[in-house]
Amino acid sequence: MAGTLYLIPSTLGPGAIDTIPPATLLVTRRLRHFVVETGKVARAFLKEVELDHRLQECTYYELNKRTRPDELPAFLAPTLDGEDVGLLSDAGAPGVADPGAKLVRLAHERGIRVVPLVGPSAILLSVMASGMNGQSFTFHGYLSPKRPQLAKDLKRLESESRKLKQTQLWIEAPYRNQATIEVALEALAPTTLFCAAVDLTTETEWVHTAPIGEWAVGKGEEIQKRPAMFLLLA
Repeated sequence: MAGTLYLIPSTLGPGAIDTIPPATLLVTRRLRHFVVETGKVARAFLKEVELDHRLQECTYYELNKRTRPDELPAFLAPTLDGEDVGLLSDAGAPGVADPGAKLVRLAHERGIRVVPLVGPSAILLSVMASGMNGQSFTFHGYLSPKRPQLAKDLKRLESESRKLKQTQLWIEAPYRNQATIEVALEALAPTTLFCAAVDLTTETEWVHTAPIGEWAVGKGEEIQKRPAMFLLLA
């Protein structure tokens, strides 16, 4: 029988291995083939998982923005020999805001069984914690890193939110957190709800939702260089 491609959610931050369900850990521990976003990050996670064998006995394939499409078939080759493969993102759910989606699509094309495992998702956790509309929301990935274009992006999301009554959310590189809040203060209407969900599932987790008019620039300084999700609802 052909092997299975398991989609393995990883922790969203350090010291959060308890957020991975026992059933997910049980599957992960027996695997010997892993497709990972970053080798160093993946091995650190797998060390916490405590595999049934040594890390050095595993095979790792890196799948990121530098990976060529013609490399992907080799990542699934073990399944042809009846061995299972695990797909790992650097944080959270693989295939969601993550290059792993390309491998999942190829697996479907080749008739390889795909099994998603349970674990943390920053997108869902931030929507849950924001108090915003969880019935209808859109995730936009990364917005522009340049302030003038970011302002335009935020105004566009605000307009869409107002029109559709829909929560809009996005992720940002941690070192741009403060700039994101500063631009939001300038670009958004004072009554638009704005949320930052920071360090989710870790000991330093912090989630704050308020009309953007009540936010202060200093909030950005508090969360600078910390993984964050941002949300708005007009």
